[in-house]
Amino acid sequence: MAVRRAFDGWSRTVGWLKVALPLTALGLLSTLFLVSNRIDPEAAIPYATVDVESRMREPRLTKPAYAGTTVDGSALVMSAEEARPATTPGAPSTATKITASLTTPDGKRTDMRADDALLDAEANRLNLNGNVIVENSTGYRIMTEALQADLAKTELASQAKVKATGPAGQITADAMTLTGDGTPGKPYLLVFKGSVKLVYQPK
Repeated sequence: MAVRRAFDGWSRTVGWLKVALPLTALGLLSTLFLVSNRIDPEAAIPYATVDVESRMREPRLTKPAYAGTTVDGSALVMSAEEARPATTPGAPSTATKITASLTTPDGKRTDMRADDALLDAEANRLNLNGNVIVENSTGYRIMTEALQADLAKTELASQAKVKATGPAGQITADAMTLTGDGTPGKPYLLVFKGSVKLVYQPK
């Protein structure tokens, strides 16, 4: 009889636990929901910095990059803060805050940067405009307001006035070109044209 009474007591204890434990768990869960921070559905709106309607009206690319090789073997790498495709057939694409690097087969490197750029894909021409700075690994630093680059071959040209510093000193000119056919043994030529003035600064 003592064993049966103990068994009945154990059964009643288990029965109470089957009811009490789920109720306790529900109470704990409800407490968590009550004391947790409430989510404000409008709080996520300030983080949506992309204007979808503007992007639909004026498609653009953020921080695009391009890498290629000219027919004479020079490596060209370009990037921009923002680029917009042509809106009409035949019109150039535009880009802002553009940087470019041209490395010729003889190992010489020319870095360029400008405020704006126009890319004519059909003509393989890139026009840099506004605060154009060209730095060459031979020691030349050139400043001008406009520079044209041929993307099919190694050719840079500026028809605007240029100011430059180099190994020989300070140079001002009406125009400049950087050309070459990439033939081994033939150097690429940096030529200043027009009213060229050199202030010689010997070392």
